[in-house]
Amino acid sequence: MQEIELRFLIPPARLKGLMRQTKIKSSQVTKLAAHYYDTPEQALAKAGIGLRIRKEGDDWVQTIKAGGDGIAARLEHNNLLDNEQVQQMLNDNTLLPNLTLYKDTVIAPALADFKLKKLSKQLTLLYVTDVERITRLIDDDTTPLDDNHVNSQIEVAYDKGKIIHGNDKSQQHPIHEIEFELIAGDLDFLFDTAKTWCKRYKLCLSTVTKAERGGLLITGQAYSPAVSANLEQLNIDKKTTMPAFIRTAVHNCLLHILPNSSAIVAGCEQDSHVWQLYVGITRLYAVLQAFAGFSDHTNPEWLPILKQTATLLDDYRQRAYLASSIEPNLQRYNAPIVDWTAELNTIKIKPIDAISANDFQLTLLELIAFTMSDPSLETQADSCAKDKLSEVLSQQQDTLIQAAQNLPDTYSAPLESSSPNNNDTKDANAKGADAKNTDVKRDDQQALYNLQHELALLRYMGEFAIPVFDKKKSKKKSKRWLKRITKAQKAINHYRSHKQYQQYYQNKSATDAKALYGAGWFAAKLASDYKRSQKRLAKAVDSTAFW
Repeated sequence: MQEIELRFLIPPARLKGLMRQTKIKSSQVTKLAAHYYDTPEQALAKAGIGLRIRKEGDDWVQTIKAGGDGIAARLEHNNLLDNEQVQQMLNDNTLLPNLTLYKDTVIAPALADFKLKKLSKQLTLLYVTDVERITRLIDDDTTPLDDNHVNSQIEVAYDKGKIIHGNDKSQQHPIHEIEFELIAGDLDFLFDTAKTWCKRYKLCLSTVTKAERGGLLITGQAYSPAVSANLEQLNIDKKTTMPAFIRTAVHNCLLHILPNSSAIVAGCEQDSHVWQLYVGITRLYAVLQAFAGFSDHTNPEWLPILKQTATLLDDYRQRAYLASSIEPNLQRYNAPIVDWTAELNTIKIKPIDAISANDFQLTLLELIAFTMSDPSLETQADSCAKDKLSEVLSQQQDTLIQAAQNLPDTYSAPLESSSPNNNDTKDANAKGADAKNTDVKRDDQQALYNLQHELALLRYMGEFAIPVFDKKKSKKKSKRWLKRITKAQKAINHYRSHKQYQQYYQNKSATDAKALYGAGWFAAKLASDYKRSQKRLAKAVDSTAFW
């Protein structure tokens, strides 16, 4: 069967109120003791498969989970085991899963790449979980029952416990989460209920399963590595309809966003996770902006929330990157040490704050619900995406060309150096000239930002659209086109980032003269950056369309 559930982390400050809604008279408390199995190299985990034997109250159940959409749905197969046999194997320390149970089941395709006899011999106990679970059922009593309607029901499960290393009980990870699983009925009821609880208790979505946490414990990691975009997961072809196309594109973006956001809300502060989350949100913003007309069910309120979150992440990332990467790199060139602690301390909104914000979490929930909704129910259900894609891609190509033409020559000029004492000698005319120059620089920066935005938008649109047009004759053309657009985007991003870092060091030099080294270093880099960006931009603008 397919399991559909949403998992959340709980802010400590909201736990007391949440427990009042979870632990009611009708709720049940169950002790769950689970044994998780895999090969020593975690071959099953790498294939997205979790395998366990768990004591659920008085019963022992063997469960395997695999496949699904990678967000809220997974295939699950449960088998009730003989308690006496399990107990005997526990006494003999020989408890292992029986893989023959999955022959001719819906889970069999997930194991097709494994030789089951060989796999059975390789299985070993990697970790165990010790969890207290409090569950309650919530029924949808707002819809009258009739012969054609099934009452919607979800199970709310609050889990608290720990994951314990199979060979070293001193190594443990805490478990503290709440899950909402659809038992019967409509998906809308699941998401509506989850949103209500999310609003009330400031819950944060997490895609990290207990099996994944156990795997991290085994490898000595606190968080999974940052996840980048994976276009191989796209299920798009020339027959894809408009509503199906945008859902598939949004789903791909969420597969990029959710693992990184899950790590951040759990406390991860690594630059790689923040960067990949920023890129993922940028891709999602591009999809919703470019392909909004492909569906009647998108919400225009998603865009400003995504833009605000991306901006907060980018502001933090730039300054954090100064301290973690730029500064150490400059010191390898014998630059004097510049302390950016004060600047980092001025950042009031950290990535965990931006991602934990209720409006962002609710937006993620609505987007997941959107991807799981039925595209065949839309008014444009029979409209092929290919025809509309040609139109929107051509429009975006024209917009990019216009943005490139609007880029003034002054954007290549180096930023003027300044001295802390200059203000004492400026007269009124100089101040007026400075104000005018500031306005020009601001316009130049906006034009550069616009170009960067239009390049990113066209690149991401192209990445999602190429499978629709992908034919043997056009593969080389689309590959060359995307390569040129991507190179131009990266070159402009590189140039703009160096320009921003040069400004950071220039401003810092007002209070710390040692920062002048960094300002000069980046100013010297800008000349070559400019030439490279111009060369690659020209190729991108002149590239022949593949559609």
